[in-house]
Amino acid sequence: MYNQGTGSWPHRRSRQSPDAVAIKFRDTVHTYRDLDERVTHLAHALRTLGVGPGDRVALLSANHPAYLEALFAAGVLGAIFVPLNARLTTPEVAYSLEDSGSSVLIHSAALTDIAAEAVAQSGNAHRVVLDGDPDETASSYESIIAEASTERIDVPVSHDDPCFIMYTSGTTGRPKGVVLTHGNVVFAVMNPIVDLDFVSDEVSLVAAPLFHTAALDFVALPTLLKGGAVLIEEGFEPGRILQLIERERVTYSFGVPTMLDAMSSHPDWDTTDLSSIRRWVVAAAPVPPRTLHTYTARGIKLCQAYGLTETGPGALILTPNNAERKLGTAGVPHFFTDVRVVDPEGVAVGPHERGEIQISGPNVMTGYWNKPDATASAFTDGDWFRSGDVGVPDDDGFVTIVDRLKDMIISGGENIYPAEVEAAILDLPGVVGCAVFGVPDEKWGEVGRAAVTLAEGATLTDAEFFSHLTGRLAKYKIPASLIVLDEIPRNATGKIRKDKLRAMFSD
Repeated sequence: MYNQGTGSWPHRRSRQSPDAVAIKFRDTVHTYRDLDERVTHLAHALRTLGVGPGDRVALLSANHPAYLEALFAAGVLGAIFVPLNARLTTPEVAYSLEDSGSSVLIHSAALTDIAAEAVAQSGNAHRVVLDGDPDETASSYESIIAEASTERIDVPVSHDDPCFIMYTSGTTGRPKGVVLTHGNVVFAVMNPIVDLDFVSDEVSLVAAPLFHTAALDFVALPTLLKGGAVLIEEGFEPGRILQLIERERVTYSFGVPTMLDAMSSHPDWDTTDLSSIRRWVVAAAPVPPRTLHTYTARGIKLCQAYGLTETGPGALILTPNNAERKLGTAGVPHFFTDVRVVDPEGVAVGPHERGEIQISGPNVMTGYWNKPDATASAFTDGDWFRSGDVGVPDDDGFVTIVDRLKDMIISGGENIYPAEVEAAILDLPGVVGCAVFGVPDEKWGEVGRAAVTLAEGATLTDAEFFSHLTGRLAKYKIPASLIVLDEIPRNATGKIRKDKLRAMFSD
Protein backbone atom coordinates (compact mmCIF):
# COMPACT_ATOMS: atom_id res chain seq x y z
CA MET A 1 0.00 0.00 0.00
CA TYR A 2 1.13 3.55 -0.75
CA ASN A 3 -0.62 4.77 2.42
CA GLN A 4 1.64 4.31 5.43
CA GLY A 5 -0.50 6.49 7.69
CA THR A 6 -3.32 5.82 10.13
CA GLY A 7 -5.89 5.94 7.33
CA SER A 8 -4.71 2.49 6.23
CA TRP A 9 -5.34 0.89 9.63
CA PRO A 10 -8.99 -0.22 9.13
CA HIS A 11 -8.08 -2.07 5.92
CA ARG A 12 -4.94 -3.60 7.38
CA ARG A 13 -6.86 -4.82 10.44
CA SER A 14 -9.80 -6.09 8.36
CA ARG A 15 -7.40 -8.32 6.43
CA GLN A 16 -6.52 -10.07 9.69
CA SER A 17 -9.75 -10.12 11.71
CA PRO A 18 -12.66 -8.96 9.52
CA ASP A 19 -15.41 -10.42 11.72
CA ALA A 20 -14.09 -9.24 15.07
CA VAL A 21 -16.02 -6.46 16.78
CA ALA A 22 -14.37 -3.07 16.29
CA ILE A 23 -16.88 -0.54 17.66
CA LYS A 24 -20.01 -0.67 19.81
CA PHE A 25 -22.15 2.45 20.05
CA ARG A 26 -25.71 2.64 21.34
CA ASP A 27 -27.31 -0.48 19.84
CA THR A 28 -24.99 -0.64 16.84
CA VAL A 29 -22.08 -3.05 16.43
CA HIS A 30 -19.49 -2.65 13.67
CA THR A 31 -16.95 -5.31 12.77
CA TYR A 32 -13.57 -4.45 11.30
CA ARG A 33 -14.97 -5.28 7.86
CA ASP A 34 -17.80 -2.80 8.50
CA LEU A 35 -15.37 -0.15 9.70
CA ASP A 36 -13.15 -0.60 6.64
CA GLU A 37 -16.13 -0.30 4.29
CA ARG A 38 -17.59 2.76 6.03
CA VAL A 39 -14.21 4.52 6.04
CA THR A 40 -13.80 3.84 2.30
CA HIS A 41 -17.29 5.18 1.57
CA LEU A 42 -16.72 8.27 3.71
CA ALA A 43 -13.38 8.98 2.02
CA HIS A 44 -15.11 8.92 -1.38
CA ALA A 45 -17.87 11.20 -0.06
CA LEU A 46 -15.33 13.69 1.30
CA ARG A 47 -13.45 13.61 -2.00
CA THR A 48 -16.72 14.45 -3.77
CA LEU A 49 -16.99 17.47 -1.45
CA GLY A 50 -13.57 18.62 -2.68
CA VAL A 51 -11.37 17.24 0.09
CA GLY A 52 -7.86 16.25 -0.99
CA PRO A 53 -4.35 15.96 0.44
CA GLY A 54 -3.67 18.60 3.08
CA ASP A 55 -7.29 19.80 3.33
CA ARG A 56 -8.92 19.97 6.76
CA VAL A 57 -12.06 18.12 7.89
CA ALA A 58 -13.54 19.23 11.22
CA LEU A 59 -15.95 17.40 13.52
CA LEU A 60 -18.15 18.83 16.29
CA SER A 61 -20.12 16.33 18.35
CA ALA A 62 -20.45 14.41 21.57
CA ASN A 63 -18.65 11.06 21.44
CA HIS A 64 -19.63 9.18 18.28
CA PRO A 65 -17.99 6.58 15.99
CA ALA A 66 -17.66 9.37 13.40
CA TYR A 67 -14.62 10.61 15.33
CA LEU A 68 -12.80 7.44 14.30
CA GLU A 69 -14.40 7.09 10.86
CA ALA A 70 -13.62 10.70 9.93
CA LEU A 71 -10.04 10.50 11.23
CA PHE A 72 -9.42 7.36 9.17
CA ALA A 73 -11.24 8.67 6.09
CA ALA A 74 -9.27 11.92 6.16
CA GLY A 75 -6.14 9.78 6.49
CA VAL A 76 -7.13 7.75 3.44
CA LEU A 77 -7.13 10.96 1.39
CA GLY A 78 -4.05 12.50 2.99
CA ALA A 79 -6.32 15.16 4.51
CA ILE A 80 -6.10 16.47 8.08
CA PHE A 81 -8.71 15.73 10.76
CA VAL A 82 -9.77 18.55 13.15
CA PRO A 83 -11.76 17.29 16.18
CA LEU A 84 -13.46 20.19 17.99
CA ASN A 85 -14.51 20.50 21.62
CA ALA A 86 -18.27 19.87 21.72
CA ARG A 87 -18.72 22.45 24.49
CA LEU A 88 -17.34 25.38 22.52
CA THR A 89 -19.44 28.47 21.92
CA THR A 90 -20.26 29.69 18.42
CA PRO A 91 -17.40 32.24 18.29
CA GLU A 92 -14.95 29.62 19.54
CA VAL A 93 -16.02 27.10 16.87
CA ALA A 94 -15.84 29.83 14.23
CA TYR A 95 -12.30 30.70 15.35
CA SER A 96 -11.16 27.07 15.11
CA LEU A 97 -12.74 26.61 11.68
CA GLU A 98 -11.18 29.79 10.36
CA ASP A 99 -7.80 29.17 11.96
CA SER A 100 -7.59 25.62 10.60
CA GLY A 101 -9.14 26.51 7.24
CA SER A 102 -11.50 23.53 7.44
CA SER A 103 -13.54 23.00 4.27
CA VAL A 104 -15.95 20.45 5.78
CA LEU A 105 -17.63 20.43 9.19
CA ILE A 106 -19.28 17.21 10.34
CA HIS A 107 -21.54 17.87 13.32
CA SER A 108 -24.32 16.38 15.40
CA ALA A 109 -27.89 17.58 14.88
CA ALA A 110 -27.95 18.78 18.48
CA LEU A 111 -25.23 21.34 17.62
CA THR A 112 -26.70 22.51 14.31
CA ASP A 113 -27.39 26.07 15.50
CA ILE A 114 -23.82 26.55 16.69
CA ALA A 115 -22.34 24.82 13.64
CA ALA A 116 -24.40 26.75 11.10
CA GLU A 117 -23.64 30.13 12.64
CA ALA A 118 -19.95 29.27 13.08
CA VAL A 119 -19.68 28.29 9.40
CA ALA A 120 -21.41 31.54 8.43
CA GLN A 121 -18.91 33.52 10.50
CA SER A 122 -15.78 31.65 9.43
CA GLY A 123 -16.20 30.93 5.73
CA ASN A 124 -17.77 28.43 3.39
CA ALA A 125 -17.22 25.04 4.99
CA HIS A 126 -19.70 22.41 3.86
CA ARG A 127 -21.77 21.03 6.75
CA VAL A 128 -22.55 17.32 7.17
CA VAL A 129 -25.08 16.34 9.86
CA LEU A 130 -24.41 13.13 11.75
CA ASP A 131 -27.91 12.27 12.89
CA GLY A 132 -31.43 13.45 12.23
CA ASP A 133 -32.62 15.29 9.14
CA PRO A 134 -30.21 17.89 7.75
CA ASP A 135 -31.39 21.37 6.80
CA GLU A 136 -31.34 22.59 3.21
CA THR A 137 -27.72 23.80 3.45
CA ALA A 138 -26.22 20.56 4.82
CA SER A 139 -25.76 16.91 3.84
CA SER A 140 -26.66 13.77 5.74
CA TYR A 141 -23.69 11.79 7.07
CA GLU A 142 -25.32 8.39 6.61
CA SER A 143 -26.67 9.32 3.16
CA ILE A 144 -23.32 10.40 1.74
CA ILE A 145 -21.76 7.20 3.09
CA ALA A 146 -24.50 5.02 1.58
CA GLU A 147 -24.30 6.73 -1.81
CA ALA A 148 -20.50 6.77 -2.11
CA SER A 149 -18.27 4.46 -4.15
CA THR A 150 -16.85 1.25 -2.68
CA GLU A 151 -13.65 1.37 -4.75
CA ARG A 152 -10.56 1.32 -2.58
CA ILE A 153 -8.47 4.49 -2.42
CA ASP A 154 -4.71 4.24 -1.94
CA VAL A 155 -2.75 7.46 -2.19
CA PRO A 156 0.74 8.13 -0.80
CA VAL A 157 0.63 9.22 2.85
CA SER A 158 3.83 9.24 4.91
CA HIS A 159 4.59 9.42 8.61
CA ASP A 160 5.71 13.02 8.08
CA ASP A 161 2.27 14.15 6.85
CA PRO A 162 -0.08 15.84 9.35
CA CYS A 163 -2.73 13.49 10.73
CA PHE A 164 -4.81 15.81 12.88
CA ILE A 165 -4.96 19.25 14.44
CA MET A 166 -6.22 19.24 18.01
CA TYR A 167 -6.91 22.56 19.68
CA THR A 168 -5.71 23.12 23.22
CA SER A 169 -8.26 24.14 25.81
CA GLY A 170 -7.21 27.76 25.67
CA THR A 171 -7.19 28.49 29.42
CA THR A 172 -4.41 31.07 28.92
CA GLY A 173 -5.58 32.72 25.70
CA ARG A 174 -6.67 31.75 22.20
CA PRO A 175 -6.56 28.00 21.60
CA LYS A 176 -3.57 26.75 19.63
CA GLY A 177 -3.85 23.98 17.07
CA VAL A 178 -1.48 21.15 17.97
CA VAL A 179 -0.29 19.37 14.81
CA LEU A 180 0.39 15.65 15.20
CA THR A 181 1.72 13.81 12.18
CA HIS A 182 0.89 10.21 11.29
CA GLY A 183 4.29 9.28 12.70
CA ASN A 184 3.53 11.13 15.93
CA VAL A 185 0.27 9.20 16.23
CA VAL A 186 1.93 5.84 15.50
CA PHE A 187 4.38 6.30 18.37
CA ALA A 188 1.76 7.90 20.66
CA VAL A 189 -0.42 4.82 20.13
CA MET A 190 2.43 2.33 20.41
CA ASN A 191 3.45 3.71 23.81
CA PRO A 192 0.39 2.37 25.69
CA ILE A 193 0.35 -0.81 23.59
CA VAL A 194 3.90 -1.61 24.71
CA ASP A 195 3.78 -0.29 28.28
CA LEU A 196 0.29 -1.51 29.21
CA ASP A 197 0.49 -4.88 27.41
CA PHE A 198 -2.48 -4.43 25.07
CA VAL A 199 -3.85 -7.65 23.58
CA SER A 200 -6.36 -8.40 20.83
CA ASP A 201 -9.24 -9.24 23.17
CA GLU A 202 -9.29 -5.84 24.87
CA VAL A 203 -12.71 -4.37 25.59
CA SER A 204 -11.94 -0.68 26.00
CA LEU A 205 -14.44 1.85 27.24
CA VAL A 206 -14.36 5.41 25.89
CA ALA A 207 -16.32 7.76 28.13
CA ALA A 208 -13.86 10.68 28.12
CA PRO A 209 -14.20 13.07 25.15
CA LEU A 210 -12.78 11.86 21.84
CA PHE A 211 -11.69 15.41 21.01
CA HIS A 212 -9.02 14.85 23.66
CA THR A 213 -5.83 12.89 22.91
CA ALA A 214 -6.22 10.63 25.95
CA ALA A 215 -9.48 9.06 24.74
CA LEU A 216 -8.35 9.02 21.11
CA ASP A 217 -4.67 8.06 21.21
CA PHE A 218 -4.53 6.27 24.55
CA VAL A 219 -7.74 4.22 24.42
CA ALA A 220 -9.55 4.03 21.07
CA LEU A 221 -6.70 3.89 18.56
CA PRO A 222 -4.45 1.46 20.51
CA THR A 223 -7.40 -0.88 20.92
CA LEU A 224 -8.26 -0.77 17.22
CA LEU A 225 -4.64 -1.25 16.20
CA LYS A 226 -4.51 -4.42 18.31
CA GLY A 227 -7.89 -5.68 17.07
CA GLY A 228 -9.91 -5.22 20.26
CA ALA A 229 -13.38 -3.75 20.76
CA VAL A 230 -14.05 -0.07 21.53
CA LEU A 231 -17.21 0.78 23.48
CA ILE A 232 -18.11 4.42 22.83
CA GLU A 233 -20.28 6.29 25.32
CA GLU A 234 -21.66 9.70 24.35
CA GLY A 235 -20.94 11.03 27.80
CA PHE A 236 -20.09 10.03 31.34
CA GLU A 237 -22.72 8.81 33.79
CA PRO A 238 -21.14 6.85 36.68
CA GLY A 239 -23.99 4.40 37.24
CA ARG A 240 -24.15 3.45 33.57
CA ILE A 241 -20.36 3.09 33.38
CA LEU A 242 -20.43 0.64 36.28
CA GLN A 243 -23.18 -1.35 34.51
CA LEU A 244 -21.14 -1.46 31.30
CA ILE A 245 -18.02 -2.65 33.09
CA GLU A 246 -19.91 -5.60 34.53
CA ARG A 247 -22.06 -6.42 31.49
CA GLU A 248 -19.45 -5.96 28.75
CA ARG A 249 -16.50 -7.22 30.80
CA VAL A 250 -14.52 -4.05 30.21
CA THR A 251 -10.76 -4.57 30.47
CA TYR A 252 -9.41 -1.04 30.07
CA SER A 253 -10.35 2.62 30.17
CA PHE A 254 -9.15 6.11 30.97
CA GLY A 255 -10.63 8.72 33.28
CA VAL A 256 -9.80 11.95 35.00
CA PRO A 257 -9.85 11.89 38.83
CA THR A 258 -13.32 13.44 39.06
CA MET A 259 -14.75 10.64 36.90
CA LEU A 260 -13.19 7.97 39.10
CA ASP A 261 -14.42 9.68 42.26
CA ALA A 262 -17.95 9.83 40.84
CA MET A 263 -17.87 6.09 40.15
CA SER A 264 -16.55 5.15 43.59
CA SER A 265 -19.17 7.39 45.24
CA HIS A 266 -22.04 5.74 43.36
CA PRO A 267 -24.36 3.44 45.36
CA ASP A 268 -23.54 0.53 43.00
CA TRP A 269 -19.78 0.76 43.52
CA ASP A 270 -19.51 -1.91 46.21
CA THR A 271 -21.72 -4.45 44.40
CA THR A 272 -20.45 -4.06 40.83
CA ASP A 273 -18.25 -6.85 39.48
CA LEU A 274 -15.02 -5.11 38.48
CA SER A 275 -12.94 -8.27 38.06
CA SER A 276 -12.60 -7.90 34.28
CA ILE A 277 -10.54 -4.68 34.58
CA ARG A 278 -6.87 -5.33 33.81
CA ARG A 279 -5.78 -1.71 34.37
CA TRP A 280 -7.36 1.73 34.39
CA VAL A 281 -5.44 4.85 33.52
CA VAL A 282 -6.01 8.11 35.38
CA ALA A 283 -4.49 11.41 34.29
CA ALA A 284 -5.18 15.03 33.20
CA ALA A 285 -5.09 16.34 36.80
CA PRO A 286 -3.24 15.59 40.05
CA VAL A 287 -4.74 12.42 41.55
CA PRO A 288 -5.79 12.67 45.23
CA PRO A 289 -4.33 9.90 47.43
CA ARG A 290 -7.81 8.85 48.55
CA THR A 291 -8.74 8.11 44.91
CA LEU A 292 -5.69 5.92 44.45
CA HIS A 293 -6.34 3.98 47.66
CA THR A 294 -10.06 3.54 46.93
CA TYR A 295 -9.35 1.77 43.65
CA THR A 296 -6.42 -0.22 44.99
CA ALA A 297 -8.72 -1.53 47.74
CA ARG A 298 -10.98 -2.97 45.02
CA GLY A 299 -8.05 -4.75 43.39
CA ILE A 300 -7.88 -2.36 40.42
CA LYS A 301 -4.45 -1.46 39.08
CA LEU A 302 -4.85 2.28 38.79
CA CYS A 303 -2.08 3.42 36.47
CA GLN A 304 -1.42 7.11 36.86
CA ALA A 305 -0.14 8.77 33.70
CA TYR A 306 1.05 12.16 32.63
CA GLY A 307 1.12 13.90 29.30
CA LEU A 308 -0.21 16.76 27.21
CA THR A 309 -1.98 17.29 23.91
CA GLU A 310 1.41 18.30 22.50
CA THR A 311 2.89 14.90 23.39
CA GLY A 312 0.03 12.94 21.94
CA PRO A 313 -0.55 12.60 25.05
CA GLY A 314 1.90 10.15 26.65
CA ALA A 315 5.01 11.22 28.53
CA LEU A 316 5.07 9.28 31.82
CA ILE A 317 3.27 6.06 32.76
CA LEU A 318 2.96 4.00 35.91
CA THR A 319 2.80 0.45 34.56
CA PRO A 320 0.55 -2.18 36.21
CA ASN A 321 3.46 -4.07 37.79
CA ASN A 322 4.48 -0.88 39.60
CA ALA A 323 0.98 0.45 40.34
CA GLU A 324 1.03 -0.46 44.04
CA ARG A 325 4.77 -0.18 44.69
CA LYS A 326 4.93 3.38 43.34
CA LEU A 327 1.38 4.48 44.09
CA GLY A 328 1.04 8.25 43.76
CA THR A 329 3.72 8.74 41.12
CA ALA A 330 3.10 9.20 37.39
CA GLY A 331 5.73 6.57 36.66
CA VAL A 332 8.65 6.65 34.25
CA PRO A 333 8.97 7.73 30.61
CA HIS A 334 7.05 5.76 28.00
CA PHE A 335 9.07 3.29 25.93
CA PHE A 336 9.41 5.61 22.93
CA THR A 337 9.64 8.85 24.92
CA ASP A 338 12.30 10.67 26.92
CA VAL A 339 11.56 12.89 29.91
CA ARG A 340 13.83 15.08 31.99
CA VAL A 341 13.17 17.24 35.06
CA VAL A 342 15.30 20.39 35.09
CA ASP A 343 15.90 23.57 37.09
CA PRO A 344 15.47 27.08 35.57
CA GLU A 345 18.97 26.85 34.05
CA GLY A 346 18.12 23.59 32.29
CA VAL A 347 20.21 21.40 34.61
CA ALA A 348 18.73 18.06 35.66
CA VAL A 349 17.54 18.12 39.27
CA GLY A 350 18.48 15.42 41.74
CA PRO A 351 16.14 12.95 43.42
CA HIS A 352 13.42 14.59 45.55
CA GLU A 353 14.07 17.99 43.97
CA ARG A 354 11.49 19.98 42.02
CA GLY A 355 11.91 21.01 38.40
CA GLU A 356 10.11 21.54 35.11
CA ILE A 357 9.13 18.41 33.18
CA GLN A 358 10.39 18.45 29.59
CA ILE A 359 9.60 15.82 26.95
CA SER A 360 11.26 14.62 23.75
CA GLY A 361 10.42 11.81 21.36
CA PRO A 362 8.72 10.79 18.11
CA ASN A 363 5.28 11.27 19.69
CA VAL A 364 5.87 14.99 20.37
CA MET A 365 4.08 17.44 18.07
CA THR A 366 5.77 19.06 15.11
CA GLY A 367 4.36 22.42 16.19
CA TYR A 368 1.34 24.68 16.50
CA TRP A 369 -0.73 25.27 13.36
CA ASN A 370 0.37 28.51 11.67
CA LYS A 371 2.10 29.72 14.86
CA PRO A 372 5.88 29.52 14.33
CA ASP A 373 6.69 31.87 17.23
CA ALA A 374 4.60 29.87 19.69
CA THR A 375 6.18 26.68 18.37
CA ALA A 376 9.70 28.05 18.84
CA SER A 377 9.02 29.19 22.40
CA ALA A 378 7.51 25.80 23.32
CA PHE A 379 10.83 23.99 22.77
CA THR A 380 14.27 24.31 24.31
CA ASP A 381 17.63 22.73 23.50
CA GLY A 382 16.35 21.72 20.09
CA ASP A 383 13.62 19.15 20.58
CA TRP A 384 12.71 19.26 24.28
CA PHE A 385 9.11 20.36 24.77
CA ARG A 386 8.59 22.59 27.80
CA SER A 387 5.54 21.33 29.68
CA GLY A 388 5.21 24.11 32.23
CA ASP A 389 4.54 21.41 34.84
CA VAL A 390 6.53 20.73 38.00
CA GLY A 391 7.71 17.21 38.82
CA VAL A 392 9.82 15.49 41.46
CA PRO A 393 11.82 12.33 40.59
CA ASP A 394 12.50 9.75 43.28
CA ASP A 395 15.61 7.62 43.69
CA ASP A 396 14.37 5.17 41.03
CA GLY A 397 13.40 7.83 38.48
CA PHE A 398 9.64 7.66 39.12
CA VAL A 399 8.22 11.17 38.80
CA THR A 400 5.53 12.68 40.99
CA ILE A 401 3.57 15.52 39.42
CA VAL A 402 3.52 18.50 41.75
CA ASP A 403 1.62 21.20 39.90
CA ARG A 404 1.54 23.66 37.04
CA LEU A 405 4.27 26.29 37.18
CA LYS A 406 1.66 28.92 36.40
CA ASP A 407 -0.56 27.71 39.26
CA MET A 408 2.24 27.88 41.83
CA ILE A 409 1.53 30.45 44.55
CA ILE A 410 4.43 32.57 45.83
CA SER A 411 3.53 33.86 49.29
CA GLY A 412 6.09 35.85 51.24
CA GLY A 413 8.86 34.29 49.14
CA GLU A 414 7.65 30.73 49.78
CA ASN A 415 6.49 28.48 46.91
CA ILE A 416 3.11 26.84 47.48
CA TYR A 417 2.01 24.03 45.17
CA PRO A 418 -1.82 23.90 45.16
CA ALA A 419 -2.04 20.16 44.41
CA GLU A 420 -0.41 19.34 47.74
CA VAL A 421 -2.86 21.56 49.60
CA GLU A 422 -5.84 20.21 47.65
CA ALA A 423 -4.92 16.64 48.56
CA ALA A 424 -5.03 17.55 52.26
CA ILE A 425 -8.37 19.35 51.89
CA LEU A 426 -9.93 16.41 50.04
CA ASP A 427 -9.37 14.28 53.15
CA LEU A 428 -12.02 16.37 54.93
CA PRO A 429 -15.31 14.45 55.36
CA GLY A 430 -17.94 15.72 52.94
CA VAL A 431 -15.53 17.51 50.59
CA VAL A 432 -15.95 16.14 47.05
CA GLY A 433 -14.15 18.79 45.02
CA CYS A 434 -11.40 21.31 45.67
CA ALA A 435 -9.32 23.95 43.92
CA VAL A 436 -6.69 26.14 45.55
CA PHE A 437 -5.57 29.29 43.75
CA GLY A 438 -3.64 32.46 44.50
CA VAL A 439 -5.19 35.83 45.25
CA PRO A 440 -3.46 39.20 45.82
CA ASP A 441 -2.46 40.12 49.40
CA GLU A 442 -0.98 43.41 50.58
CA LYS A 443 1.35 41.83 53.15
CA TRP A 444 2.43 38.58 51.49
CA GLY A 445 2.00 39.52 47.84
CA GLU A 446 -0.18 36.47 47.30
CA VAL A 447 -2.04 33.98 49.50
CA GLY A 448 -4.05 30.86 48.81
CA ARG A 449 -7.82 30.67 48.58
CA ALA A 450 -9.66 27.34 48.61
CA ALA A 451 -12.86 26.68 46.68
CA VAL A 452 -14.64 23.45 47.63
CA THR A 453 -17.79 21.58 46.72
CA LEU A 454 -19.57 19.41 49.28
CA ALA A 455 -21.53 16.17 49.21
CA GLU A 456 -25.28 16.51 49.50
CA GLY A 457 -26.22 17.39 53.07
CA ALA A 458 -22.61 18.05 54.15
CA THR A 459 -21.50 21.29 55.80
CA LEU A 460 -18.10 22.83 56.40
CA THR A 461 -17.31 25.77 58.66
CA ASP A 462 -14.19 27.92 58.51
CA ALA A 463 -13.21 26.61 61.95
CA GLU A 464 -13.48 22.98 60.82
CA PHE A 465 -11.52 23.77 57.68
CA PHE A 466 -8.58 25.47 59.40
CA SER A 467 -8.53 22.97 62.26
CA HIS A 468 -8.22 20.09 59.79
CA LEU A 469 -5.25 21.65 57.98
CA THR A 470 -3.37 22.84 61.07
CA GLY A 471 -0.64 20.33 61.75
CA ARG A 472 -1.05 18.70 58.35
CA LEU A 473 0.46 21.58 56.39
CA ALA A 474 3.00 24.26 57.15
CA LYS A 475 1.24 27.43 58.22
CA TYR A 476 2.19 29.34 55.06
CA LYS A 477 0.60 26.64 52.90
CA ILE A 478 -2.81 26.82 54.55
CA PRO A 479 -5.22 28.90 52.42
CA ALA A 480 -6.13 32.22 53.96
CA SER A 481 -9.80 31.89 53.02
CA LEU A 482 -12.47 29.36 52.06
CA ILE A 483 -15.40 29.56 49.66
CA VAL A 484 -18.04 26.85 49.17
CA LEU A 485 -19.39 26.51 45.62
CA ASP A 486 -22.14 24.49 44.00
CA GLU A 487 -19.74 23.67 41.18
CA ILE A 488 -16.07 24.24 40.41
CA PRO A 489 -15.57 25.46 36.82
CA ARG A 490 -13.89 22.90 34.55
CA ASN A 491 -13.17 22.55 30.86
CA ALA A 492 -14.53 19.70 28.75
CA THR A 493 -11.68 17.37 29.68
CA GLY A 494 -12.26 17.79 33.42
CA LYS A 495 -9.43 20.19 34.15
CA ILE A 496 -10.21 22.88 36.71
CA ARG A 497 -10.37 26.40 35.26
CA LYS A 498 -8.28 28.23 37.85
CA ASP A 499 -8.14 31.23 35.56
CA LYS A 500 -11.92 31.54 35.97
CA LEU A 501 -11.69 31.11 39.73
CA ARG A 502 -9.05 33.81 39.95
CA ALA A 503 -11.18 36.13 37.84
CA MET A 504 -14.30 35.47 39.93
CA PHE A 505 -12.86 35.40 43.45
CA SER A 506 -9.63 37.43 43.55
CA ASP A 507 -11.16 40.48 45.24
